[in-house]
Amino acid sequence: MRFFVVCPGGLELPLAQELAEIAQLPESQQLGKWVIEPTPTSPTGGIGLAGPISVAMALNLHSRIASRVLLQMAQAPYRQEEDLYKLASGLAWEDWFTSKQTLRVDVTAHRSPLKSLNFATLKIKDAIVDRLRDVTGDRPSIDTAFPDVRVQAHLSATHVTIYIDTSGEALFKRGWRDEKGDAPLKENLAAGILSLTGWKPGQTLFDPMCGSGTFLIEAAQTALCIPPGAIRAGMYGNDAKPSRLAYRPLVTSAHGFGFQRLKPFQESAEQESWAHLKEAALTRILEKRKQFSSVDSLKIYGGDINERLVAMYQGNWQRAQLPDQPMVRQIDAMASKPPSGVIHGTMLLNPPYGERLVIKGGRGQDRSLRDKNDEFSDVENRYELNLETGRQSAKRTSRESLKKLQAQEEQDPKFVEFLRQFGQHLKDTFGGWNVFVLTADMALPGQLRIKESKRTPLFNGPLECRLFKFEMHEKRLNNESSTNG
Repeated sequence: MRFFVVCPGGLELPLAQELAEIAQLPESQQLGKWVIEPTPTSPTGGIGLAGPISVAMALNLHSRIASRVLLQMAQAPYRQEEDLYKLASGLAWEDWFTSKQTLRVDVTAHRSPLKSLNFATLKIKDAIVDRLRDVTGDRPSIDTAFPDVRVQAHLSATHVTIYIDTSGEALFKRGWRDEKGDAPLKENLAAGILSLTGWKPGQTLFDPMCGSGTFLIEAAQTALCIPPGAIRAGMYGNDAKPSRLAYRPLVTSAHGFGFQRLKPFQESAEQESWAHLKEAALTRILEKRKQFSSVDSLKIYGGDINERLVAMYQGNWQRAQLPDQPMVRQIDAMASKPPSGVIHGTMLLNPPYGERLVIKGGRGQDRSLRDKNDEFSDVENRYELNLETGRQSAKRTSRESLKKLQAQEEQDPKFVEFLRQFGQHLKDTFGGWNVFVLTADMALPGQLRIKESKRTPLFNGPLECRLFKFEMHEKRLNNESSTNG
């Protein structure tokens, strides 16, 4: 079987490295041979691979960077909408799901000659429904919100590829993030950025503007070998209930993964493989708990001036099945210091804007940018496939509006002064550290007055960003005497 593993744009290389690591797990090798396609030299929004059908279970359970795992059903040339209908109606959908299950179909395109993606989507949906009606005598219902089965098709200039989605809900929905801060960051993007920084478990990690803790929780789960899909896989007891502050439905084991609702994965052999994957993961967690026996041993630290966000982080930490309470302080980033005795470490932050922005211990008052950014957090990120869609124009307009609002915030003299002071604080206090900053502000290095050593293009939803790396040099002692004379 051939799969396409979707990821945020710019994370193809860390995703390829992660897929190789998953493939090398003993329980993954027992599933059969994996063949991972070469890493693309330009952004493609994902990586292809081939392997037995059970590969989908390991990928959905273990991949921290993937957004979705798509199983290819067919690929063929096309010229008109009727070609899409013929291809889709010729597939044995009855072998994958029943007419009693609900369905959703999505189509994306890149340089397709077809005029209407909505019409193309309708033709593929009709083909699937007609096929099941002809074979079973009944037709499935359509549910665009919470379907049992998701089918995706991609149109290039000449070919159509049809996939069945083995993930269901997007994989960045881990099941622990009940609440958000004011600068939403998807969990799989955070995990990919951690990989780009080169941070390893056991090394010091600090986020002085941690918000609801996305970077730090992803790091802690990585250190403890907790699979990102553990909650959705039902590896723990009762699922947490969402609070009144939840900004999206909390994904639980009741939602699980898309493959659990597909017939081939309900065969006894696949069920045994699924159980073995989870058992092996639990064994690995127990081993890591011995290595990191206390929260102190994780060396993962956070800070934020907003008391409400600190409380959110603490709640998220507990829902993520992490030990004790996180090492976090309610503190202004301008007052942050390295943990006691730590000379070298990694700082990673996604500076907030709008209401969460701290100016000398205060808060900005402009809510407009934050509210605009919130719109993007719940939208299915079709840019992860690097594709054109019928909604691209609207999304580009929203993205441009966000950039304008952000530009206004950046021109605020108080904001500019805050960045200058924070840059000086980094120089004075964090010498010897590597500092990584994710931002949509391409001029950030100049505002911090620090020269970046590396910049990596990334996408946070539809918003183009940069991951800047700053190497903070240790200060030389000013009282060194040159000679005795």
